[in-house]
Parts: sequence; structure tokens; C-alpha cells
Amino acid sequence: MQLEGYPEKQVRITGIGQSKVGRPSDRSALQLTLDACLEAIEDAGLSVDDIDGLTCHFGKVAEGGGISPVGTVETMLALGIRPVWTNPSSAEGPGHMGAIFQAVMAVATGLCRHVLVFRTVGQATARLASRASTLLTGSRDRVDGGNAFFVPFHAHSPVNMWALYAQAYFDKYGVGPEQLGWIAVNGRRMAAHNPNAIYREPITLDDYLSARMISSPLRLYDCDSHIDGSTALIISHKDAAKDLRNTPLAVEAMGMSIGGIGEGFHEGDFTSIPATRAGEMLWKRTDFTPKDVDCAQIYDGFSIHIPLWLEAVGLCAPGEAVRFIEDGTRVALDGELPLNTSGGQLSAGRFHGYGHTHEACVQLWGRGGGRQVKDAQSCVVVNGGYGYGAMLLRRD
Repeated sequence: MQLEGYPEKQVRITGIGQSKVGRPSDRSALQLTLDACLEAIEDAGLSVDDIDGLTCHFGKVAEGGGISPVGTVETMLALGIRPVWTNPSSAEGPGHMGAIFQAVMAVATGLCRHVLVFRTVGQATARLASRASTLLTGSRDRVDGGNAFFVPFHAHSPVNMWALYAQAYFDKYGVGPEQLGWIAVNGRRMAAHNPNAIYREPITLDDYLSARMISSPLRLYDCDSHIDGSTALIISHKDAAKDLRNTPLAVEAMGMSIGGIGEGFHEGDFTSIPATRAGEMLWKRTDFTPKDVDCAQIYDGFSIHIPLWLEAVGLCAPGEAVRFIEDGTRVALDGELPLNTSGGQLSAGRFHGYGHTHEACVQLWGRGGGRQVKDAQSCVVVNGGYGYGAMLLRRD
């Protein structure tokens, strides 16, 4: 297939929206969803009547402690839109980007002209109601689905699983918390310029090292933060995007992969993840190379995700990512590869990967203010620790 024949070449991102973050919020999950969706529609210069497609990640999920409290049906009714297509993304598949990829396909195949994609979380409110509200909680008598493969082995939280990856990475490549900690330090430095970040106070490497251990070797600042909030974006056909308010953002390429039962099962020695397949797909679908990337928004449910993802998508060679990040110079705003300019999930809050896509658009539209990367024209954004999705976005 010629590069121009790939479906993502037919679409553009034309608008974005994000609700005010809360920990917890004084607004309901549905209100947060409407805040983000209406902002995205207005940002694109569209009306509610222009939206003919609607999708979200997960759909509405009762289990999981606020992981996905709002679905497409109530959002459709509350907004008053009449889509011709709607399809909530599965919890499995190519991670958090599943709904975005579905929207790309719906537009590219001619089903829709403008698809509204959203992701809402209400985990802070759920945690306030019950400290047992975690994704892999062992407090229930029976745990179903993929989680049943981990809870019996005392992985009551994802942090227990990803700590294995962190320790294996340390052991193989001769690094440790003194290097990994710069991810958290850099995230706070970026979040200081993001008015919607949940944590904006700077931290030092000493602060990181003195923080309590959560699951060895991962500390408090290695873990993202439960929040209430919603993010939305508009995927439009490239022809329909030409006359809208914003300079369209092209999805230059996309890549996806999954692991066993949608989980990042280890390959070999726990120092790589199946996201390498997503990276390979990404670069096969574009003439761009990793050297052409101006900034990167890398999924950080836990800090160890960042080096694993940087290596999976070829932005760093295997074993080099943590040292690339060390001292924060090369990932700073004026560095070689500005990283997680919103503060990421470690500091801005766990928007379940959609905050990263939002921030990629912020950067490419030059809206970053004090965290703006100079002359940003392209950005790699990756999402997921349970199934993997990657996109290369660029100004059209």
C-alpha cells in the first residue's frame, strides 16, 4: 500500500477540550464529560449538529472504581447530538488509543465527517468513597477477567506488576532510582506551567528519593494520580477540516499492538514490552524518522513506562532511555526531546492517556504558554500499559 492509502492520512484533528481536573471534583462525571466535549466542539468551530460520530474509551464500566463512569449513550442524550455511528472502545485491544483508532477508521471509510472522541475518569471520587476502589483490588471475593490472573499472585495493584519491570531494567542496564527519578522531577517542572495540572509544586531528586516506597523499587512519585476529569477531541475528514477554525493536525502515522489478554506480558526478561510492534508499525507508515520528532508525550501510568515506551518506538536505543533522561537536560523544553510537557500523568493527573494526546495538540497549535516547545511541528504520542497505541502528529 502506498503511504497515502493508509486510513490515518484521510483524517485531521480539528478541536480539543479538557475539563477542569479535580481530586475530587465538585462536578459529576457526566458534567465533566460535557465540559470537555462542548469545549472540543467549540474549539473546532463546529456545532453540536455537525457531530455525526461518537465514541469513547472503555464505554461505561461499573467495575474498576470510577475508571469509566460515562458512556456514549448518556453523552449523546445530554449533548443532544444525533450520530450515525457510535462504538465504544473495548477495554482490551490497542490500549487507550482504541477509540481514537476507531474514529480514524469511521472517518476514513466515509461513515462520518466529524467524530467526537472522549475519555472520562472519576477515580478520585470513587477512591474518596472507598479506598478499596482500585483496578486490581483484592478486596472482593472473586475477581473476574484478566485481573484474575494477577490478584492471586498478590498483584493487588498495577504498581506491583510494573515494579517487576523497573527492577529488571535496573538490574540489566546498571541504573537505579537516581536516574529514574528525573522523570518525576522533569514532570513537575513542566506541570508548573500547566494551570490544569493537579500537582504544580517543583520537586527535587532528593524529594523523590526520600518519598515512601510503594512497591519496590517504585516510590510515591513514580505513580500517577487518581483524578476526576474528561478529555475530548474531534477527528474530522481532511476535506471537512480545511475551513474550520484551527490549522488541522495530521495523523501522520499510527501503530498498535497488544500483549497477552490485553496485558503487557513480558518478553524475555521484563525489560521490554509488546509496544515494540506498535513502534515498528508507526515508522513503516511514514517517511518521518525518530530524528524528525520535535517533542514526545509518553504514557506514564508509572515512571518505568516512559523508558520502556521511548525504546519501543525507537526514540532511544534499548537500555539507553533512563540515561537519556538523567539530569533532565535533554528532555527539558529547550532540550533534544522535550518530554511530557503537561506534566504527564505523574503530575497533571491520570487522564488515562488522553491527556497526552490533548497536550500533543496543545504543542502543535502553539498554545503551551510557559511550557511551549519552540517551533513544534511534530509530536509522538503513545498511550497504554495494557495494550499499546502510538501516533505521530504533525501540523498540516
